[in-house]
Amino acid sequence: MENISAFNNHLPVKVRFGEGVAETLPAVVAELGASKVFLMVDEGIEKFNPAAASLIKKLQGTSGVTVTLFEKPAGEPTIQMVDDSIAALKAAGSDVVVALGGGSVIDTAKAARLCAQLGITFREFQSKDPVYPAPTLPLVALPTSAGTGSEVSGGSVISDPEAGRKAGIANGNLRAQVALVDPVLTYSMPPSMTANTGIDALAQAIAGIIAKCSTPIGDAIGYEAVRIMTPALVAAYKDGNDKVARAGMASGSMMAGLTMNISDCTAEHSLGQAIGGLKHVPHGLTIGLVLVETLTREARVVPEKMERIADAMGVPQDGTKNGSRCVNAVRKILADLNFPVLSSLGFTEGDIDNLADIALKDFFITQAPTPWSKQEVVDAFMAALKLESRVA
Repeated sequence: MENISAFNNHLPVKVRFGEGVAETLPAVVAELGASKVFLMVDEGIEKFNPAAASLIKKLQGTSGVTVTLFEKPAGEPTIQMVDDSIAALKAAGSDVVVALGGGSVIDTAKAARLCAQLGITFREFQSKDPVYPAPTLPLVALPTSAGTGSEVSGGSVISDPEAGRKAGIANGNLRAQVALVDPVLTYSMPPSMTANTGIDALAQAIAGIIAKCSTPIGDAIGYEAVRIMTPALVAAYKDGNDKVARAGMASGSMMAGLTMNISDCTAEHSLGQAIGGLKHVPHGLTIGLVLVETLTREARVVPEKMERIADAMGVPQDGTKNGSRCVNAVRKILADLNFPVLSSLGFTEGDIDNLADIALKDFFITQAPTPWSKQEVVDAFMAALKLESRVA
């Protein structure tokens, strides 16, 4: 029998899930006693996401509601994007923040709300000991992708292109007050984005289970998230109109966000963020590039947990009992997604030492089940670099 260590969990986000639940946004705004909405969206969202366009129009046409629309530029959130949104939020005088978009929009909204309340820029926030007061403005999050689970997490990752790094901030007071998770909002995601965001979600669920700070509550949610997403990810990639697959990914990614927030991410995010800080490519892409390689190492140190994850994935027993079933299942998913390889970003062996140093300075790798050595990080990057194709 396993001894259960002491733990604390506090996740006060009100979650509403289901097809059409986004249409309740005007009612949610009214429930919050708000009438001036600061609506942050992905730039041009009305052109590529019909469901989001319809929702924006509905909110703008709601009697007694004033909407300030702020379009966040495409790409990973940067310090400049956050500062621009801080200024816009302060000028709007709104009494509720609504983030409608991918994880980058929701992350930007979290950081902007915090800094606007503190009356400082994001870089000023970074320059001193962090303060996370209880928010004075409620935040409603509506994800249009199935990936980071930012709608239920207290984390926000902001890039600093000048320094070539990403700065993650995290606190319970960053969380949204309401998350409206509607699979319909994700239908417009193209296959590449479905793959990138989906593999990030699967990685978060697995990481939350194997992290040294995992808890029984996080594990329970994580195993179920893995079970749901394992068949749904490839199905959604192959057919974006597959309602069952889209619902599975929307629910699974939200649950993975909860698992990660209850526990944490691990080495796969540190290695991935090292790549992202240098190449400025989508976050989920960077995670998938090193996921098999980091899980291969973790299978050596926590094979029992990796075996249970393989069971959740529905992988038949093969007598190995060393966690390789999980690693091989993830490898097959990446192949089915036609996922890119590390060398496609232009990295060479000469880049590996620097990448390893950056990854080792990242917080997430400290939450791995056992400490990583630099050689292990180098080996993982080298294994990823030598992979020429996902085809078996």
